[in-house]
Amino acid sequence: MKHPERKPYVLAMLVGFGAISLSVLFFFFLYRMQGVEEALAKVTDILMPFIYGGVIAYLLRPVCNGLSMWFHTLFRGKREKLAEALAITFSLITGFFALYILIIMIAPQLYHSAAAFWNTVPDKVDALVAWATETFGENEVLLHYFDLSYEALYNALDTWARGTLVPYVTDIVSGVGSSVWKVVIFLKNILIGVIVAVYLLASRKKFARQGVLVIRSIFKPRWADLILEEIAYIDRMFGGFIDGKLVDSAIIGVLCYIGCVIFKFPNALLVAAIVGITNVIPFFGPFLGAVPATALILIEDPMKAVWFALFVLFLQQLDGNVIGPKILGDHTGVSSFWVLFSILLFGGLWGLVGMIIAVPLFAVLYDLAKRVIRLGLLKHDCSDLLREYEEAYHDPEIK
Repeated sequence: MKHPERKPYVLAMLVGFGAISLSVLFFFFLYRMQGVEEALAKVTDILMPFIYGGVIAYLLRPVCNGLSMWFHTLFRGKREKLAEALAITFSLITGFFALYILIIMIAPQLYHSAAAFWNTVPDKVDALVAWATETFGENEVLLHYFDLSYEALYNALDTWARGTLVPYVTDIVSGVGSSVWKVVIFLKNILIGVIVAVYLLASRKKFARQGVLVIRSIFKPRWADLILEEIAYIDRMFGGFIDGKLVDSAIIGVLCYIGCVIFKFPNALLVAAIVGITNVIPFFGPFLGAVPATALILIEDPMKAVWFALFVLFLQQLDGNVIGPKILGDHTGVSSFWVLFSILLFGGLWGLVGMIIAVPLFAVLYDLAKRVIRLGLLKHDCSDLLREYEEAYHDPEIK
């Protein structure tokens, strides 16, 4: 600048202009939130095939990487491109095969089990009440409780069928055209998403290199290293946790089905599917799956329901102490309190998806907070507090 004495005034003017601009943008988003949400929803709908493709590619990435390493040991030199193409092809086949097992093999049996269960609900409830009357007939308090529970359950089912189910079916029938169109749009997005996933898997190494180049071109080396380190941590956290949780839940579902068959629990496939699917949700999953599964067996056979509850308790202890740690390890480093907090928070914000990604997402935020706290303590010459904390709580992550 030709006039250095004016530099403070110019900086103050720029700071003031920036503060005013940010305030205007904040109030614009605040008062135009509905319009912003509609615009974001429209953009999300347009980019939905890329979102599906990104999810598919990210889930298949470990399989593709493993197959790529194996095929590269078989093909050398000019055939390396063939190895990559085979890895992508076989990873897609693996994903389609898993989907085939879930939809074609399991879904029809689940439907028949659920339909048969629903058709026999009145008879099963009557049998349950008869069993309770015969078992606790001399206890007037319990008998009165069962009578009230039966009447309340019958009234609740009747009210739900008349007030919710019938209007819902009517809306479905009346909106068949729009529903069919939504299904067509969904299938179109999935088809394009698979194509996008192929491109992402084929260019995953190139995109990673491009991302590194962009970050290092914008930030100084120190900040670029920190950002790349955090991105690698996010990838390890989400990839390891979600992939491991899916494998863990599949194992639990299979073990539950085998146990139900051995002990002759009714509705074995339906019960095992409920337990396995809900096990994807950390912390609350075992409880969310055990309650409806036990209720299904309770209506069929009350005594078997008691044994099933004990079996599920043993299965969840096996998962929590043996299977889960072997597959997942201690990836998150988040205490049980923060696990509960994160599931309630993100589950309330984003529903089932929020509950599934709550733990790895909060672990990333927790790691960022620890880094900021560490920098602040070092800046204020409080490194001794870090050592005292680590010695007291054995938390080397904050060092």
